[in-house]
Amino acid sequence: MSKMKRRVQLIEISSSAAGQRIDNFLFNRLKKVPKSMIYRILRKGQVRVNKKRIQAKYKLQSRDLVRIPPVTIPIQKDTASSTINTKLRKISELECNIVFEDEHILILNKPSGTAVHGGSGLEFGVIEGLRALKSSMRFLELVHRIDKDTSGILLIAKKRSALRHLQAQFRMKVVKKFYVALTKGEWKEYDKIVKAPLLKNELSGLVRVSLQGKSSETRFKIMEKFPNATLVQVNPITGRTHQIRVHSQHVGHPVAWDERYGSKKFDMYTRQLGLNRLFLHASKIEFIHPSSNKLVEVSAPMEEKLEKVLIGLRKFRLLNKPGGRLM
Repeated sequence: MSKMKRRVQLIEISSSAAGQRIDNFLFNRLKKVPKSMIYRILRKGQVRVNKKRIQAKYKLQSRDLVRIPPVTIPIQKDTASSTINTKLRKISELECNIVFEDEHILILNKPSGTAVHGGSGLEFGVIEGLRALKSSMRFLELVHRIDKDTSGILLIAKKRSALRHLQAQFRMKVVKKFYVALTKGEWKEYDKIVKAPLLKNELSGLVRVSLQGKSSETRFKIMEKFPNATLVQVNPITGRTHQIRVHSQHVGHPVAWDERYGSKKFDMYTRQLGLNRLFLHASKIEFIHPSSNKLVEVSAPMEEKLEKVLIGLRKFRLLNKPGGRLM
C-alpha cells in the first residue's frame, strides 16, 4: 500500500461557488478522497471557514475563506485489496450518517435497506461496517436493533459500561423512541393506544396478534392528514419484533410499502409519488447519558426521498385530488 498526502489548502469562495453546501464543495474539490474521510474532517473541525468550525450543511458565501487540512489517501495496488476496499467504501458511507458521538456512545441515522448486523446471507451490516471503519476501538456494540427496511436512529455503545447502562434503561422502559410513519387511510382518533399481544412465527419470521403472544403497546399520534393517507408519530412502549408495523395493520392502517403487512393498493397509490421503500423512520430518541446521567435527546432527519413524498401528498391535498378511493 502507498499513500498520497495533500497539502493545506486556503481557498477564497467566488460568487459562482456561493450557495452550495460545504460538503458538496469538498466532494468536488477532493475527488479522490472518500466521502467518509471528508465527513470525518468536517466533524472534527479540521475544515474551517473564516477560521471557524462549521457543519456539513453550512452554505458557502462569496469571499468565505475555506481552510482544507492535509489528507492522506491510501492507494491500493492489488486486486484483492481493491475488492475489499470497494465493499468497505459502501459501508464507510455510514460515517456520513453519524448524528451524535462522544467517548461513550455513537448514534447513527441508519439508511433504509441496511441491516444492523450480518447474517441471513449478508456479509456484514452496520456494526461490522463501523468496526471496520473504527478499527482502533476496542469495543463497539449495538444497544438495540431496528428492522433492515426501517431508517433512522440506531444507538451503539463504545464502552461495555455504557452498553450495560443503556440496556438497563431499555428494560426499565426509561428510553423513549419516536418514529414517523406514513399509513393508509384516515385515522378516526387523534391519539390512539394499541395494546395487542404479538406472537412471532420462528420459521417464517412473521408476527401476528395473538392471545398467546407477548404483551405489546404502541402509541400513535396524528401529525398530518392527506387524501387516503395519514402521517403519524409512533411511540412504541414495548420493543417487539415488527411491533409498529403489525399494530398499524391491526387497526386497519398499514405502513406504506410494508412488504409483509402492508396494502398493495396503498403502495400503488404512493408509488406515483416516488415511494419505493418502507415509510417508517426512527426520528428521535430520549435516554439518560451513561456517564453524565443527564437527559439526552437526539433527532435524525428523514431522507430526501421521504420528504418529497410528503411534498407530493400536500399538493394532492391542496389541489383536492385524492387519487382514487382505496378499499
